[in-house]
Amino acid sequence: MISWVDGALVEEHRARVSAFDHGLTVGDGVFETVKVADGQPFALTRHLDRLDDSARVLGLPVPDRDGMHLAVGEVLAANGNLPAARLRLTLTGGVAPLGSDRGSAPPTLIIAVATLRAWPASADVVTVSWTRNERGATAGVKTTSYAENVVALAHAHARGAGEAIFANTRGELCEGTGSNVFVGVDGRLITPPLAAGCLAGVTRALLLEWVGAAEETLPLAALAAADEAFLASTTRDVQPILRVDGRMLPAAPGPLTARASRVFAERAEADVDP
Repeated sequence: MISWVDGALVEEHRARVSAFDHGLTVGDGVFETVKVADGQPFALTRHLDRLDDSARVLGLPVPDRDGMHLAVGEVLAANGNLPAARLRLTLTGGVAPLGSDRGSAPPTLIIAVATLRAWPASADVVTVSWTRNERGATAGVKTTSYAENVVALAHAHARGAGEAIFANTRGELCEGTGSNVFVGVDGRLITPPLAAGCLAGVTRALLLEWVGAAEETLPLAALAAADEAFLASTTRDVQPILRVDGRMLPAAPGPLTARASRVFAERAEADVDP
């Protein structure tokens, strides 16, 4: 695969960043994952908007939008007409001293692409005892500091599940390691509000616009007690939840999930950059 590193296309085995890059040494960076279908990035504008928002929260320079579009186009063209892929946009604090202080170097920009694997038709999930800090400095920001997610997802995999679900510090349902959560209760579709500390997912936002859902605070236990539930993310779209902590939900997919999946697929096919 061909990647973009600091203004140039490079072959995968030649793609390098400094050992002193702040994204590597302290996780000082932000990123976006964009789904690519038939060579076209989906919802690229929304992803670039969120990358800008994340960069502002961390105090990183916001990338030039025209330059980003150009770089994405060059990476996709260099890798041919990929039928299904994930495009990763990463912006870091650049070369800096060892420690939390930033240096004077410009930020590092990396754009990479990889083949996208198909997700299972449904997912088993487990809740974890670790919490999201809804009041943290980077709450809801898509930073490269993902070690917490790595640990939680490994915990889920060790128990035969495909995703780990976090509560926040108040014990409220929050999000997965790489997904937003929607639950169906008595015919109503509900998802945690952003104030719960979850990521403002692009797929989440599109589902709120296209399908509609109540943004309500829920206890973590509401997930296992739901009539139906699903995960939403850039690469999953809508993935029904089959089991929560080993308990099978009444339906997977239930009627609300099935409708969300159908409407999302139809609207996404009609507009590649909604």
